[in-house]
Amino acid sequence: MSTETVHITPYRTYAWVLIALLTFTFLTITVTWIDLSALTVFVALTIATIKAGVVLTYFMHLKFESSLFRVFVIMVLAIYVLVILFTLSDYLFR
Repeated sequence: MSTETVHITPYRTYAWVLIALLTFTFLTITVTWIDLSALTVFVALTIATIKAGVVLTYFMHLKFESSLFRVFVIMVLAIYVLVILFTLSDYLFR
């Protein structure tokens, strides 16, 4: 009756995702110690976006979803990027 398929992700994949997220977290903390002036916020938000993409892909199983669902997520991410760009433009031109 159901057309759903079961996917099993090995623990090794989750371990690599954990290592990647911890590395990106360490990188975010390191970037805040370095004085990049106006680019500090941009770099920190870029790293946070990458971490969100990793969480969406592996923990929310986005890579196993249909392409229509992926299009919806890409649209939401595009709106997110626009909001961040508007925020950064306000921040840069003050």
